Amino acid sequence: MPHIVVADPINADGIERLSTAPGVTLDHPGKPSNESLAERLRHADGLIVRGTVVDDALLRHAERLRVVCRHGVGYDLVDVPALTRRGIALMITPEANAASVAEHALMLMLSLARNVVPVSAAVRRGDWRVRGQSATVELGGRSVLVVGFGRIGTRVARLATAFGMRVMVHDPYIPAGTIRGAGYEAIKERDAGLARADFVTVHIPANDKTRGLVDATFLSQMKSGGVLVNTARGTLVDEAALEAALRSGHLAAAGLDVLRVEPMVEPPSMLALDNLIVTPHVAASTSEGLRRMAWDSAGNVIDFLAGKPDRDAIVNVEVLKAG
Repeated sequence: MPHIVVADPINADGIERLSTAPGVTLDHPGKPSNESLAERLRHADGLIVRGTVVDDALLRHAERLRVVCRHGVGYDLVDVPALTRRGIALMITPEANAASVAEHALMLMLSLARNVVPVSAAVRRGDWRVRGQSATVELGGRSVLVVGFGRIGTRVARLATAFGMRVMVHDPYIPAGTIRGAGYEAIKERDAGLARADFVTVHIPANDKTRGLVDATFLSQMKSGGVLVNTARGTLVDEAALEAALRSGHLAAAGLDVLRVEPMVEPPSMLALDNLIVTPHVAASTSEGLRRMAWDSAGNVIDFLAGKPDRDAIVNVEVLKAG
C-alpha cells in the first residue's frame, strides 16, 4: 500500500485526489502531527513538495522513497543528483502553470508600458494630473524577444502576437524551422535580438549554465530604453547590474516576479526605483494554476507508484533506465 506525504499545503482538489485513490495512505499538512517531516518520511513511497528543501539531509530519512513531485516546474530547492543517486524520480507539473505565468509576463509588460504603478500611486496621493502622464507606449508595433521557447515561452509569444507585437525567439535548443513554423522570427545570436527588442522576457530554467545569465554584458546588449521581464527564476539575474542599468536610464523599466533570495529577507535597494515592478513569485498562483498544479502533482505520484509514470514529467528520467 503506497504511503504518500504532502510536505506543504496544496489545493484541496489535489488532497481529494490523493485521499480517494485506491490503496493510498496519505499524510498531509491538514492532519495534525507533532512529527518532523524527516520522521514522517520514514515510511513514505512518494513525496509532494512546494517550498520544502529536498536534500541529502532529508533523504537520509526516506529509505523507501521512490518519487518526489515538485508542485510547479522549478526545482531549485531539490538536489536532483542526490535523488538520482538513490534511484528516486523527480517529477514536475509541466503544463499546469504555463498559462498563468504567461499571462503574468504580459501583465508586467502592459503595466510597465503604461506606467500603471506610479500613476496609480500618484492618484492615491491626490495628483490627478501626473507629470508626463502621456509618456507611455502601446505594446502593438513593439518588438519582444522571448528567451526560451518552452511551454511558457510559446504561450507568451502567442499572447504578444495577439497584442500586435513583433515576436522574436531565442532558444538554442529549438530548431529555427520550428520557431519560424510557429510564425516567429528565430534569433540565432542572442545579442542580435537583444539589440533590437523593445521588450525582453525570460523563460528558461535556472541551472549551472544559466544562473547569472542576465548580467551586465547581457543588459548592455539590450536596446537603449528596453524593458526586461523575468517570471522564471531570480538567480538568472544579476540584481546589482540590473539596478545599475535602470538607474543609468539604459533600461526604461523592468518587471520581476522573482528575486535572487527568496523569500525576501531584506528589501534590495532597487525596490526604491519607480521604473521597477516586483511581485512576490505569484505568477503561477492563480486559482486555476494552483488547482492544476495540485491535481497534476497528485496524479503524477499516484501513477508513478502504480507503475505508469508520465515520462514527460520526469526530470531525471535516467532513474527509469537504471530501474
